[in-house]
Amino acid sequence: MKIIAFAATNHTKSINKQLVVYAASLLRKVEVEVLDLNDYELPLYSQEKEEQLGHPKLAKDFLAKISESDGIIISFAEHNGSYTVAYKNLFDWCSRIEPKVYQKKPMVLLATSPGSMGASSVLATAVQSAPYFNGIIKASLSIPSFFDNFDNEKQRLKHEELDEQLKDAVSHLNHLK
Repeated sequence: MKIIAFAATNHTKSINKQLVVYAASLLRKVEVEVLDLNDYELPLYSQEKEEQLGHPKLAKDFLAKISESDGIIISFAEHNGSYTVAYKNLFDWCSRIEPKVYQKKPMVLLATSPGSMGASSVLATAVQSAPYFNGIIKASLSIPSFFDNFDNEKQRLKHEELDEQLKDAVSHLNHLK
C-alpha cells in the first residue's frame, strides 16, 4: 500500500510540512512518499495560459502520484483564511486535466498554524470541497498553536491529547486494503 503526503504550501520551512511528515511517520507497514509542492511549480493558471501551454507535464506528474497512491494525507497552510497560492494553482491546473482530482482516494486532511485557530478556516474549506473532486475524507484535524504543541527537536506533537487525535486520524489509512 502506498500513501502520498504533502503540505499544501511551497514554504520550504513549513510547519505544515513538519506536521505532515510526522503524521506520515505514524503509519505502519505502509510505503509513504512525501511530496514537495516546489517540485510542481507551474505558471499561474489562466484559460489563456492553458490555450498557450496545453496541460503541463508537472500537473500530469502530480495527478499520476495521486493515481498511483492508495491514500493521501494533506496538511493545509492557511493564507488569509484560504488555500496558499502554490496549492490552489497546482490544483487548478490538475482539475483542468482530471476534474475529479482526488480520484476516489481516501484522505486525511490536516492543518496547523501558529495561532489558536490552527488554520481551521482553510481546513473547513478543504473538507467541504474535497468530495466534489472525488476525495473520500476519512478524518480531519486542526492543530492549533503549532509552536506550543509541537516539539521541534523530537519532530512530534508534545500535547498528548492532540497526539492521540492525530494517531487516530491517520490510523484510518492503515486499514485500506
